[in-house]
Amino acid sequence: MTSPAGRANPIRVLIIDDSALMRQLLTELLSRDSGLEVVGCAPDPLVARDKIKQLHPDVLTLDVEMPRMDGLTFLENLMRLHPMPVVMVSSLTERGAEVTLQALELGAVDFVTKPKLDIESGMAAYAGELVAKIKMAATVRPRRPAQAASDKPPPRYRRQYSTTEKIIAIGASTGGTEAIRDVLEQMPADAPAVLIVQHIPALFSGPFAERMNRHSAMAVCQAEDGQQVVPGHVYIAPGDYHLTLVRNGARYVCRLTQDAPENRHRPSVDMLFRSVAQQAGANAVGAILTGMGEDGARGLLLLRQAGAPTVAQDEASCVVWGMPGAAVRLGGAQEILPLRDIASRLLALAAEAGPGNSSGSRFAATGR
Repeated sequence: MTSPAGRANPIRVLIIDDSALMRQLLTELLSRDSGLEVVGCAPDPLVARDKIKQLHPDVLTLDVEMPRMDGLTFLENLMRLHPMPVVMVSSLTERGAEVTLQALELGAVDFVTKPKLDIESGMAAYAGELVAKIKMAATVRPRRPAQAASDKPPPRYRRQYSTTEKIIAIGASTGGTEAIRDVLEQMPADAPAVLIVQHIPALFSGPFAERMNRHSAMAVCQAEDGQQVVPGHVYIAPGDYHLTLVRNGARYVCRLTQDAPENRHRPSVDMLFRSVAQQAGANAVGAILTGMGEDGARGLLLLRQAGAPTVAQDEASCVVWGMPGAAVRLGGAQEILPLRDIASRLLALAAEAGPGNSSGSRFAATGR
């Protein structure tokens, strides 16, 4: 394998993990790729701090639970004083999930999960994912910690009579946990129903939904099979389940399946978008946010062809412009917007969406 395009030298990686076995395994696995060079290892953040100064790595891998200084404190200090790309190596536990989500909020680019059992063979299986994420991280502009949400409440939106409820469908991957938070923080409590696919492991999606619920005026939950889709609520696909929209009489409901992965993902953004295009059509609005790969690009095009307004996050505000970029190239994105403008635009488009605008739903901003 070769270095990423445009790089003359391998990506310099510093491994930070308190387990000597993990440091050895990660060093062996990463060193097999000619595009990477493991320049050093550190058993804790204090040693890592000195080695960063000495070795000037391009990317760090960081264990979430560390001695002497916990990984989150180290990450927060790093991103405040010397921002650089970090890939978290997380435990596949509820505690690991919560800490990892906090790390992404603090500026980590992405994460991989350690296998619970048979670490040596399990890590070998994860080698391809880890290498890909380190290479992607090396291309990312480091982010400082996320700004605290404004104390100013989101605007209220007056819902008028509608015969068909509007649906907002959102897809994201790498960098998406924070992009989704940014969007949901700006949504008022009476916004149209939002369905979300974020590529995330099964054990992480529940804590992610709970975290989003704390940041949103809307009611955010992990979607359940057969659950009715109603305004003011956000439904996040559970990890390892596809989320689709179906009709049950005059109502929309969530459908969860474990059909084969699509675009190597389950849940798949394409599968969600395709179902929304089929079931809601012009009464929907679609948005594709930051993420690696192309999942969602074809689905966003189907939404647009069905008459739904569509939005893609712009390259400058993305952690990775893979998914939005693919949608733009395919012609699926009607508008390309910075992240800060997406929530308000989705609300405006939802107000306009639908074939019968004169008698359909309207959302008029009234302020507070």
